[in-house]
Amino acid sequence: MLAALEATRGEFDFAVEVMDVDTRPEWVERYDELVPVLTLADEEICHYFLDVERLRAVLRQATSKI
Repeated sequence: MLAALEATRGEFDFAVEVMDVDTRPEWVERYDELVPVLTLADEEICHYFLDVERLRAVLRQATSKI
């Protein structure tokens, strides 16, 4: 998923923070079987594979609020 994210970096300015789901019990409960998972402010964007269209929609919405 990280490699796929890098391919979209030219369209939007964003940072990626890799987190270990196993470090927090609430994350294990929520995402255990969904890793890798991509979120923005606790909103799940996609899991397993990058959904580029969903990512674009979420980032467009997030940047329109700025």
